[in-house]
Amino acid sequence: MAKPTAEAAQVVPAAGQVTSARPGPEATGPEATGPQRRAFGPTPAGQAELDAARASDRALVWTAAVFSAFMNLLMLTGPLFMLQVYDRVLGSRSEETLLSLFVLVSFLFTMMGLLDLARTRVMARIAARYQGALETRVFAAMIAANARPAGRVAEQGGPRDLEILRQYLASPVRMALFDMPWVPLFLAAVFVFHPLMGVLALAGGVVLVATTLLNQRSTRQAVLGAAGTTRAADLLAEQFREEADLVQSLGMAGASHARWQRLRDQATRLSLLAGDRAGAFTVFSKTFRLFLQSAMLALGAWLVLKGAITPGAMIASSVMMGRALAPVELAVGGWALIQQAGESRRRLAALLASTPAAPVRTALPRPAAHLAAQNLTVVPPGQQQAALRMVNFTLEPGKALGVIGPSGAGKTTLARAITGQWPPAGGSIRLDGATLDQYDDQNLGRHIGYLPQRVTLFDGTIAENIARLAAAPDDGAVVAAAQSAAAHRMIVELPDGYDTRVSRTGGRLSGGQLQRIGLARALYGDPVILVLDEPNSNLDNDGSLALNGAIRALKERGGAVVIMAHRPSAIQECDLLMMLDGGIARAFGPRDEVLRTVVRNAGEIARAGGSGGVL
Repeated sequence: MAKPTAEAAQVVPAAGQVTSARPGPEATGPEATGPQRRAFGPTPAGQAELDAARASDRALVWTAAVFSAFMNLLMLTGPLFMLQVYDRVLGSRSEETLLSLFVLVSFLFTMMGLLDLARTRVMARIAARYQGALETRVFAAMIAANARPAGRVAEQGGPRDLEILRQYLASPVRMALFDMPWVPLFLAAVFVFHPLMGVLALAGGVVLVATTLLNQRSTRQAVLGAAGTTRAADLLAEQFREEADLVQSLGMAGASHARWQRLRDQATRLSLLAGDRAGAFTVFSKTFRLFLQSAMLALGAWLVLKGAITPGAMIASSVMMGRALAPVELAVGGWALIQQAGESRRRLAALLASTPAAPVRTALPRPAAHLAAQNLTVVPPGQQQAALRMVNFTLEPGKALGVIGPSGAGKTTLARAITGQWPPAGGSIRLDGATLDQYDDQNLGRHIGYLPQRVTLFDGTIAENIARLAAAPDDGAVVAAAQSAAAHRMIVELPDGYDTRVSRTGGRLSGGQLQRIGLARALYGDPVILVLDEPNSNLDNDGSLALNGAIRALKERGGAVVIMAHRPSAIQECDLLMMLDGGIARAFGPRDEVLRTVVRNAGEIARAGGSGGVL
């Protein structure tokens, strides 16, 4: 393995702003468009995925449409029955005719009810299948997007938006759209009875459609603003809840509540505004339709008095007009759901477009612990300037590499690049000869164990957390990982041992205990590469000794370790050392040689009146 000296490493030119030659998925996301553009406008790529999920149920949609067609034809049963009763039964006083008509009508209404029930059940299943087809994809995209700093915004789409779409697809508002094409049929039937009655029904329909358009225009901003502000308030409340200890200890409870309350007040104000406007339009449409039916009866009665139509036609036309305008009124009343569904669709389309589905990768065999970086340049997502520039190193099996440098030098960026979280903007990282993007996320996570600076546990037991929330964890592997991290004795001394339940904040566990459990989780499954970011920041002396023992054991098994360190005790087991400063590798080579170079440079800085300190 080539070992560049410190002097050679120092001649790497410092780069300025670096643009990605091979942008990662984040470059196509809405956050890359800048604040002056709408963050979540329609995105063709994301819309194509949503449309493809719906296309798979096209046959069921046509089935629902056929049911709707027969239902709307059967809706003529009531008006025709009234027409026959008024014009035939009452005139002939025939009980047999009335009984025959009533039996027929009972059968037709039963069939209409069964078709309506079938349509409702079909639409509910279409909505559920649509949600099921996208749940895994949306969840994975949400995780990938939120792993990028620029993706953690309140407007990010996610499973909640998919649930809103499911509710819309199964709602009566959605089914009213199937009835809209039949509105002209009922209006035409009214025209058949008398042109004046048809004109009145058509004018009423125009007024209701105009009401729908005005409703949409008047309430859109308020509805979407209320929804966005509510999401922001919920996100802020969740953040304060997770950091409750910090908020309480620093006396921030009042200020935190005031900030959250401002968002809630704004959301309430917008919700009331949207509700008042939508309610006004809904009440108007309902009242107007009732008035229109009375007006139709009055006009019909006048025409009956003139001898232009029969009393049966008067009643039947009023009923048909009510049926014709019912879908329009339903759309006005459910417009808030339609708006929310449209915005949810836009957010989901943007999310799926910003995080394309990972291609299916050929499964590679378990790699050897050979890690190499060549001219590695990394631009953090959402930023323009590189945090790492032209970094080169090679790490062989059985070796440990320590990475030192001041805060902001790029150590955590390197850790995220090695674990595949942030793709290279230039150069490459290879594991046993293959670039990291040749491994899918699941396999890469099994081969590279990662201990971040801040250990977060998930709701569940300690065993489940060590097993990385596996559905069927291997108890033997869980215990072996805990023993390798010297955490076994600490865990079994807890009241419920490995079955002790913990929360996202760790509950009653100390920082050192959390770090040991995090190390056990990183070691679960015997990874070939172990990446440790400030692994001993919360460890006492015994914990540091246990950490060094775990590193030594992994090296003896043929693995390799990369340690981002501030404390000298963390690099005791390191064979190689790299010093980063400003994202550039200032020195790389055997540990003692690099340390001598660092100490010599620190002494020169001190003699010149500056301040050193790289660990």
